[in-house]
Amino acid sequence: MPEETQETPAPPAPPARTKDEVSLELMKFIAVTTGYGKGSATATGFSGKPAGRSAEEYAEALLELFERCRTVVNK
Repeated sequence: MPEETQETPAPPAPPARTKDEVSLELMKFIAVTTGYGKGSATATGFSGKPAGRSAEEYAEALLELFERCRTVVNK
């Protein structure tokens, strides 16, 4: 008598991600791991740069990074 083998059904595939979603994830990864756009929190000695950025400058830097990520993902 041959043994019957039961196949396990494959798990459902995750929904397809748009290029903008991939770009956003890439932007978040870069921003979190590098501190992109934040500037330095403390300025020891003379650096020639302001110690921090305003919220508007930070937002602008993140938008610029997102556009750069979109360009890379869309290639």
